[in-house]
Amino acid sequence: MSARDINEEIIEDLYSAALMLADDARAAFDLRCDDTSADPDDLTRVALSIEGLRATTRLMHVLAWLLNQRAYMAGELSEQQLERCGTLPEEREADADNLARLEPSTRALIEDSERLHARVARLDRHRRSQVVAATPVASLQGRIAQAFATG
Repeated sequence: MSARDINEEIIEDLYSAALMLADDARAAFDLRCDDTSADPDDLTRVALSIEGLRATTRLMHVLAWLLNQRAYMAGELSEQQLERCGTLPEEREADADNLARLEPSTRALIEDSERLHARVARLDRHRRSQVVAATPVASLQGRIAQAFATG
């Protein structure tokens, strides 16, 4: 199995996981049909709204990144287009005070979305480091650094 096949398999597995989490998040944060809690207070509803927005935004960023990777692997995006549009935004972690107000299942969903974002962020950093290392300027800088380190 080639490295490209492994990468495609990883991307597809992460994409499936992100879709399932996004569906779970939609159900968990849909405030219109919140029958599970018996009259939550205003601060709990605000915490649910804030963390719901953070979690769904995090998942949409992950899905967008994965869709760009899939398009690149399918030949629908060039490497330059992927560089320009394929950046994963920084993570905005959940607020501990807000999390304390939420039900354990909702907290677990948020934590799952944070873990998924962290996995994709590692892949993004690795991919970017390979792109930077492949540029002629980076190669020259590496040779200069190596010359000064040994000399």
